[in-house]
Amino acid sequence: MATVEATKANFEELVDGNALVIVDFWAPWCAPCRAFGPIFEEASEQHGDIVFAKINTEEQTELAAHFQVRSIPTLMVFRDQIILFAQPGSLPRQALEEVITQVRAVDMDAVRREIAEHAEADHDHSGCGHDHDHGHDHDDSVH
Repeated sequence: MATVEATKANFEELVDGNALVIVDFWAPWCAPCRAFGPIFEEASEQHGDIVFAKINTEEQTELAAHFQVRSIPTLMVFRDQIILFAQPGSLPRQALEEVITQVRAVDMDAVRREIAEHAEADHDHSGCGHDHDHGHDHDDSVH
């Protein structure tokens, strides 16, 4: 499968409708982006079960801002709608293949359990009603 252009209009559908999506945030003026493009395109041809999406940060500023892309190229990998990898910088062909291999091997049930545990821990500690001053007198006046 060749790469697809991801936009604000189709991004959610791409990620929600596919088990594995690799996103390349790039811009036409970016020399490292242009160098990485053929590597990304070649990988898309070799891995037909993965969606390889390109986001032009000049045209899709809202998506770039949403994902806090500060440097391009930035590669982001979604598996089952969860970001498993996000890294700025161009990757050599072999490094991209290693990322793909590692992402395929991830135990997604374990990832979902970990996310749920973190969400539960955050919920247990935020707005929990604890009296954090523990009854201390914080009057700054001199006695």
